[in-house]
Amino acid sequence: MTEIDDIVENFTLLDEWDDRYRYVIELGKALPPMPDSEHTETNKVQGCASQVWLVTRSEPGDADGPVMTFRGDSDAHIVRGLVAILIALYSGKPARRILATDALELFERIGLRENLTPQRSNGLRSMVERIRTEAAAALAAA
Repeated sequence: MTEIDDIVENFTLLDEWDDRYRYVIELGKALPPMPDSEHTETNKVQGCASQVWLVTRSEPGDADGPVMTFRGDSDAHIVRGLVAILIALYSGKPARRILATDALELFERIGLRENLTPQRSNGLRSMVERIRTEAAAALAAA
């Protein structure tokens, strides 16, 4: 998986939307495959036009709460790339840090959000909300 700092840096080098679009698709192709057994209704993210699945694991952490790891998949290439960016941003981080991180601001900063269709933007918000909800629940249970 590509680290989020590398992703942000690569976006600064890409001026054209077509190049950014291709890069997002490449990021999605690099996601580890998710077994079919995890493509369940429970793991499905509601509010996305494409099918998106997200699996969350929580492990004990420190004062910042449990450490959260995420795996994801989508049936749409561009959305799979958006999932890859969110996983790079959030996976392996403690719950409090996840709740303090504004993914939508990051997507704005790298110039992706302005080029997403309204449906894709809604789906992105749904994915971020799902991750934040999972982090809040893990923090509350800790």
